[in-house]
Amino acid sequence: MTPRPADRRYDLVLFDFDGTLADTYPWFVGVLNTVADRYRFRRVAPHEAEALRGLDARAIIRHLGIPAWKLPWISRHMRALAARDAAAIRLFPGVPTMLAQLEGAGLPLGIVSSNGEEHIRRVLGPGEAARFGHFACGASLFGKARRLRAAMRWAGRSPARVLYIGDEIRDRQAAAEAGCAFGAVAWGYTHSAALAATSPALTFAEPADIVAGLLRRSGSPVAQ
Repeated sequence: MTPRPADRRYDLVLFDFDGTLADTYPWFVGVLNTVADRYRFRRVAPHEAEALRGLDARAIIRHLGIPAWKLPWISRHMRALAARDAAAIRLFPGVPTMLAQLEGAGLPLGIVSSNGEEHIRRVLGPGEAARFGHFACGASLFGKARRLRAAMRWAGRSPARVLYIGDEIRDRQAAAEAGCAFGAVAWGYTHSAALAATSPALTFAEPADIVAGLLRRSGSPVAQ
């Protein structure tokens, strides 16, 4: 039996997009060095890529030698490249089924992302995009907390009843700043061990775990 809303720990689930719903890490690695050449920051050697997945965004920026003033320009360029390559980007296996089950259970969904809304909708496709009641997109690299607060105001939900699901340490930091809980996925940009060290409220090994964790009756959290 589908649990009643009152039985649930969360009344609103917000998702990051890149690395959480969409498998964009291979694309990111493929374009990174061309962006490095354009904006004159350090290239990433093949042996470095995995090590960088254990760091937070600020540590990665320091490693690459990117000055803060360049970040908005780089972010805009990356969004333009992502829009250009949208046809080559796919959702992770299991994500469409997971979203359908959450929507079918009446759980409100939204997206909070640094990527652009138009690009996100293209990758999702009309059917999957329609499952989300709110898109708070185009956030700056460290501006997701403001977008999270806006999404919660839109939905009329208390932060204590909201879960933000993401794949990066900056997603965890944004959730903490906005006052909502964070759910970490193990299949995205940041290594699962590095995310686990931030003490997320929930950890998901695969998309099906999100359904198991959020649609169960209140009690102990989903198994780590």
